[in-house]
Parts: sequence; structure tokens; C-alpha cells
Amino acid sequence: MAANEIAYSDLPVPPGEYLEEVIGELGMTKDELARRMDRPAPKLSSIFKGEKAITPDTALQLEKVVGVPAHIWTGLESEYRLALARRQEGEEQKRLKAESRMVQNFCYRALARLGMVAKKTRPSDKVLELQRFFGVTSLKNILEVRRYQAAFRFGSGGKEKRSSEAVAAWLRIGELKARSIQTSPFRAGAVKKALASIRPMTRIPPERFLDNLCKYLAEAGVAFVLCPHLPGTYVHGATFWAGREKAVLMMTIRGRWADIFWFSLFHELGHILLHGRQAVFLEGDNHDPAFQEQEDEASRFAADTLIPPEEYSKFTQDRRFYPEDIVAFSERTNVDPGIVVGRLQYDGHLDPSWHNNLRTRFEWKQDT
Repeated sequence: MAANEIAYSDLPVPPGEYLEEVIGELGMTKDELARRMDRPAPKLSSIFKGEKAITPDTALQLEKVVGVPAHIWTGLESEYRLALARRQEGEEQKRLKAESRMVQNFCYRALARLGMVAKKTRPSDKVLELQRFFGVTSLKNILEVRRYQAAFRFGSGGKEKRSSEAVAAWLRIGELKARSIQTSPFRAGAVKKALASIRPMTRIPPERFLDNLCKYLAEAGVAFVLCPHLPGTYVHGATFWAGREKAVLMMTIRGRWADIFWFSLFHELGHILLHGRQAVFLEGDNHDPAFQEQEDEASRFAADTLIPPEEYSKFTQDRRFYPEDIVAFSERTNVDPGIVVGRLQYDGHLDPSWHNNLRTRFEWKQDT
């Protein structure tokens, strides 16, 4: 090939390869080329390998030294970088196509309805949206993020086929929403003090307690995130830490029973007060023996905080569980009667079908 001829290729061939041919035809070594250009040999070595680009200044120097016009060198460099970009784009499209099989597992449609990802039709675009949502370069990296590993530990329970990917997406919603919630530095004493104000809220409707609940928890260092459950999550609540000064408490109203909501809330507060800051706790995560003891402790905390143990023991000893008795007991203990019914049912004192008229259900109101 003559020194002023050039053949373009779709393959990413670095201009340095052509430069080697040129100086070879001229009987010039790389060291001699470096001396003639007054350049350090290592810097030219990077050009030969394609690691460093040929700049216009370098192209002009090469024109003087080897006789190949500067525009040839800049053209070669441009074609090389373009070929590299095309190859990388092709490889990226292959990766996106491979990951597109995972999209539906992450409840993409539900996330789009919540405005967490954009509505897209092309599978590759959905993958990119999910990568942005999770803050990862590949959906395969989600399992490597410690906070989401709890979702994959979660597994499936009984007849419920849980989706680890859906649980990870649900946790990510809480993580993102918690960032915008301003809280005081976490203080366990403040959380315990707030319990006395939160517990009577069980007797009033959500539109009257929700703002105050968020306020009391935020003042104690807990970001409260109420989030719709995603298909396949089968979870009522979760807790994790966003740094050492902010705890995050996620809740949903899956099943809509108010007493289950309140028990789950106090259960998660139990985790925050009783257990370490490193773990992510998902209510119902009872398939890992390592977490079962902590789950039991959190459940006992919730049960005893909502209904004082001594009062409950006296009430159950009398064995009078008529509606009027339950209502009177709930008024004495300042707790919603539905919580008493739920506890009696759980402990086997009542059939699950009895007195459900004393239990209330929450409704999720969509923004208009």
C-alpha cells in the first residue's frame, strides 16, 4: 500500500497499525519516529495500540515526518472511533436483548403506572428504564446490591409464589421515595415516645392519622413510605437503613385489613428498635432460619405494644368474646376493636369468620 493510499474497513483497526506499515516501508523504527517527532516513546506506543487518539496536532507532525497528509490520519482516527462505537453499540444491543427476558419479572407495567419508569413498548427501552430505575448498568447486578439481596432471600411461602424481582422493585421504590423525606437524626428514645401517640391512631380513619403518623416518625428519624404492593410481592412491610441517621419503614395495605396494617407497622418498628442497622427486614421473611428469631421478637413487640399483655391475659381468661365485650375492652385499652378481634382470631380464641364486622378495611385512593 502506498503511503498516501487508505482502505476503510468496518473493523475497528487502530490507525497505529497503518502507522507501523508506513514507518516499516520507510525503514524507520518506532524509537526513531519518537525522536523525529520529539515525543516520548511510551506516548507513541499508546497510539500504536489504539489506546490514545491521533489528535490534529499529532496528525500534522506525522505529515511532516512520514509524508502522509494530516487529513488521512484524522480520517483514520475518526473511522476507528466510529467502528469502535458501532461494535460497542452492537454488543450493548445484544446485552439489552438478553436482559429483556427479565423485564416482566420486575412488574414493569405496575412500575409505569406508578410513574417510576416511563411507558415504553420496545423491550430494549424497558431494560434501559429498569437499569435507570435501579441505578445499575445491568439488571444482573441487582443481586449484587446488598439491599436487594433480601428480596432474593425472601423466596416463596406456602401457596404464594413470590417474585424476588418484584420485591426488589418494591424495595427500590421505598429507597427512592425515602430520599425526599426529611427526617431528624434517628433516636430510639424518640421512637419509643412516639409509640404512645401512634397507638391511639388505630381508632381513627387514615385521612385523620396519616399526616401525623409521618410527622411523628420523621421527628424520630424514621422515613415512613406508604407504597402500593406490586404483583407477586406478598409483603406487608419492610425496614432498612438509609445511612446511620435515617431508618426507612415501608408499608402497604395489602389485604386492606386495618388491624394487619397496624400490626405490620408495629412489627417493623420493633425491628428498628430491637435489631441491627445492617439487615433488611421483610415481614413474612420466615424462610430463613437466621432471621426467624428476630421476626418472632418483632412480632412479640408488636403484639405487646398494641395490646398490653396483662390486660390481654385477664380478658382472655374471662372467655367473654361477645362484640360488646370486645368493644368495651378496646375502649379500656384505647386500641381499635378490630385489632382485638384479629389478635383473638390469631391466638385461636375466635374462629376466623367471627366478629369481622368489628374489623375495618382501608381503601387505596388513586391520585386524580
